[in-house]
Amino acid sequence: MRPALGFEIGKAWVGRERSQFVWLISYEGPETFAERNALYWASPKRKATGLAPGDYLLHTNEHTVEQLY
Repeated sequence: MRPALGFEIGKAWVGRERSQFVWLISYEGPETFAERNALYWASPKRKATGLAPGDYLLHTNEHTVEQLY
């Protein structure tokens, strides 16, 4: 669903020792990432899944990074 809204899904990593899943999501468009991300969370298709992050995530951490090369 995210690619249909202009997001690019990058690589994903697993930190098994801490049961962590890390993935890179990018968006290059006229809106900010936060604005486009809000559109994703409010989308009818995402809501139709019936899944909420609290159903499968203990917690999340979001970080904004910039590509250097």
